[in-house]
Amino acid sequence: MGQDADRREESHLRFSRRRFLQAAGGVVVAGSLNSPRFAGAQSERSSMVDAFDGDVAAATVAQLQAGMETGSLTSVSITQAYLDRIDDVDRAGPSVNSVLMTNPEALDIAAQLDRERQEQGPRGPLHGVPILLKDNIDTGDRMVTGAGSLALASPAGADATVAARLRQAGCVLLGKTNLSEWANFRSTRSSSGWSGVGGQTKNPHVLNRNPCGSSSGSGAAVAAGLCAAAIGTETDGSIVCPSNANGIVGIKPTLGLVGRTGIVPIAHSQDTAGPMARTVADAAAILTALVGGDPADPITSGDGVQRHPDYTLFCAGGDLAGVRLGVARNYTGFHERADLLLTQALLALAELGAIVVDPAEIPHRGAYDDAEYEVLLYEFKSGLNAYLAGRPELETRTLADLIEFNLAHAETEMPLFRQEIFEKAQEKGDLTEAAYLEALETSKRLAGPDGIDTALQQHGVDALVAITGGPAWPTDPVTGDHFLGGCSSPAAVSGYPHITVPMGTIFGLPVNLSIFGAAFSEPILIRVAHAFEQATRLRAVPRYLPEVDLTQA
Repeated sequence: MGQDADRREESHLRFSRRRFLQAAGGVVVAGSLNSPRFAGAQSERSSMVDAFDGDVAAATVAQLQAGMETGSLTSVSITQAYLDRIDDVDRAGPSVNSVLMTNPEALDIAAQLDRERQEQGPRGPLHGVPILLKDNIDTGDRMVTGAGSLALASPAGADATVAARLRQAGCVLLGKTNLSEWANFRSTRSSSGWSGVGGQTKNPHVLNRNPCGSSSGSGAAVAAGLCAAAIGTETDGSIVCPSNANGIVGIKPTLGLVGRTGIVPIAHSQDTAGPMARTVADAAAILTALVGGDPADPITSGDGVQRHPDYTLFCAGGDLAGVRLGVARNYTGFHERADLLLTQALLALAELGAIVVDPAEIPHRGAYDDAEYEVLLYEFKSGLNAYLAGRPELETRTLADLIEFNLAHAETEMPLFRQEIFEKAQEKGDLTEAAYLEALETSKRLAGPDGIDTALQQHGVDALVAITGGPAWPTDPVTGDHFLGGCSSPAAVSGYPHITVPMGTIFGLPVNLSIFGAAFSEPILIRVAHAFEQATRLRAVPRYLPEVDLTQA
């Protein structure tokens, strides 16, 4: 270990262009911000993404807000435009199939917000902005909250904390998005983006590719321009993986920033909601609305919780001078072209002034996978039973009831895969058992203090970067997901923040850069993500291709 530490210490150098090219074997010449190839791609993508001609599909939150301020747009016109796109793109046309239902009250809410703007002024930067919610987030309206399952086919009695905070900020709750049923915690052979209620969501870039999950519909809908932004939830990877597969920005906040009451749970030690958007600034604005205390969620009032009144303030400026970024090399190698994109991304970060420390590996990769799974099984049974008990309108009141429901409705609920994870969770006892407590201590320690924290301290870096995951795999309803790998687990298990931002495409399939760090380090992560985004402009616009175009490098 001492020799390894010495070897890594030797690489704690600020990259000059020459040294970077030497270290990379010269393969990143095309990645230079000053090279014609990179600049051309940057300009082309920038014009596609940033030009705003009134088309809401590419609009940022700031552009929508500016249009409403000048009167060229209204919340009603924006909401109607997104509803039209859902009809034209999601239900017809390429049939992305990302939206389970639209809010029948959306236009009425938008009209009320327009009147309020005229009479009192806007509540804030999200006033009148339409947002989609993942279908495991309760809304106290006429929309169903079902986690994609036919067993929960009824509206909830009240808003989840995150839904209430979005309403308070002036958002229009536009509808509910499809998801991997039960947030991908029913079977080991599931197809991400499939639910009994919604069927299979498609990837809008290449329609026979998978959108990842479990926030599949949220990711696909944002990429396809069906909303201004969406809310996803994550236990391990469910925000960052679909953000990667669909080529958008996703933020998984530190555990405790966002209240979780009214969200169908998997594991209280890891679950959180977070924004999914087309830009870092949009995601930061929505994060600002989401954060806050939740009286029914004690973790939001725990010692050390650090909240900021406006996360968009960390989007100012593009200079990363003095920021030290470590490269988690043990979370690379998923695909050789993704590794090349990372090399180009590191050069871009260095040219922005960042000090790139390479490698800065995170200890204990894979060492806590079994412990994490054990924790999730225990907490799922406990948390889901408590959630269902709070939905008196439901006939299924326990996990055992859900297992029986699925068996009785196997043709519609289990035509493709079974429910072995449900069955394993049902076998677990309560949260006082030694097996659970030991697994929880092991997974938290190895991922957090002995994992991310150790990497940050050992290498003297402010944040870590890695490849979020490989390009989207072909959707396979027969054998399920073919996941190439990802870097979500350290931040997910520790409860630390994780931001993912587009860094390019492989044969037209998006691949993202991940940035993660210590608990409540959202400010530095947002700063790095925004600077990288603005310097590279690598978000690709969906083309709705039927299959991969191998002529597109």
